[in-house]
Amino acid sequence: GFWLSFSAVAILAFAMGGRLRPAPWWRAAIHTQWIITLAFVPVLVMLFNQLSLVSPLANGLAIPLVSLGVVPLAIAGAVLPFDFLLQWAAGLWQVCAHALVWLHQLPWAVAHLATPPMWAWLLAMLGTLVWLMPRGWPLRWAGLLLWLPLCLPVSSSLQPGQMRVTVLDVGQGLSVLVQTAQHAMLYDAGPAYNAQSDAGQRIVLPYLRHLGLRQLDLAVVSHDDNDHVGGMASVLSGIAAKQIVSSLTSDASFFTQLQQIHSASGIPASAIPRIACHAGQQWQWDQVSFNVLYPTPSLAPEVKDNDKSCVIQVVSAHGSVLLTGDIEQYAEHVLLESSPEALRSNVMTMPHHGSKTSSSPAFIRQVQPEIAIATVGYRNRFGHPKPEVMARYQALGSQTLRSDHDGAIVLEFTHGQRPQVIRWRAVEPHYWETTDQAVAGAL
Repeated sequence: GFWLSFSAVAILAFAMGGRLRPAPWWRAAIHTQWIITLAFVPVLVMLFNQLSLVSPLANGLAIPLVSLGVVPLAIAGAVLPFDFLLQWAAGLWQVCAHALVWLHQLPWAVAHLATPPMWAWLLAMLGTLVWLMPRGWPLRWAGLLLWLPLCLPVSSSLQPGQMRVTVLDVGQGLSVLVQTAQHAMLYDAGPAYNAQSDAGQRIVLPYLRHLGLRQLDLAVVSHDDNDHVGGMASVLSGIAAKQIVSSLTSDASFFTQLQQIHSASGIPASAIPRIACHAGQQWQWDQVSFNVLYPTPSLAPEVKDNDKSCVIQVVSAHGSVLLTGDIEQYAEHVLLESSPEALRSNVMTMPHHGSKTSSSPAFIRQVQPEIAIATVGYRNRFGHPKPEVMARYQALGSQTLRSDHDGAIVLEFTHGQRPQVIRWRAVEPHYWETTDQAVAGAL
């Protein structure tokens, strides 16, 4: 907010300073809004992946109402012994707030764009500078044409047989995005932090929009635990999914939330198929195979939720990944009995965040992971991952990664038989960390 406010003042000073031609006040006000709205397009796309299409209307309403009404009445009410002045100020503010909420809820209020490449952003900034030049500047309006690369659709860099697996840092929870050349699957969406905030809204959905994804081919809810399902409703309120696969019962609170979202959007309840997750389900996208290994159709109802987790193995031409949810030793034993050979994978998410009730020696020996990832919150109250579990993987020769130290972990299955590993904390350290500190923390 600080930088945007100062930038707005600088833009107005550059665009309007020294202009000799007088203009009526109403025209000057419209011109000011026009300049600010257009000048910030490249900045907002780069920083937030979105544009407010109603901001001129919102500013045109809020600025005069607050500046000429709310603020003077509030100051007068604070100085003079007349309560009605404060009541009028509050009333005006409520009118303004209701109008702004109504504008925000319009279906076309915000346009979401993928993060552009740096060359496209620099080109758009140059176009903005040219457009802000005084009248008479050669090809001034042509500067806006340099924005066009911002609107180009994002093309996948993946080829058939390749995949990218992103294990997001959602704190104490799990969210994994699997992308192939033309498809995307989201496996869980992290926790709900409180009634107003969740990982889907704060982390997963912004990341999907950063990538330019308009739709998920599949959303998987592994099981009915908050740290896995808590953010999924927020994700699906912003990006549609063609199908939902889960081990949840039909009366789960997640489906109630989803129904409320669909009702508010006018989407019929049957618009998105819901499929129960069970072993034996298989499909293929872009020469990448997806195999559901667990739960078995005959699983007893009294089995705890963790041991109902949907376990999916994804196999590409360049390696495989095993997504385990929160399974514990009961489910691990069932998998060892039912499909031991299918478990072998290059990469796996540690079952139940590396708890001592999971990752039994026999199970991880059968998987033989080259890389094992613990998705945990920083200094979480459960003490995950447990030191003895980490030691168990390391004794097998597995590289162990953890989201609280490494941040998001991106696995590129594009060449050879071992994925390229990108640890986000090392690539994009916090501004208060030196590169050496970030790399040391990620090791």
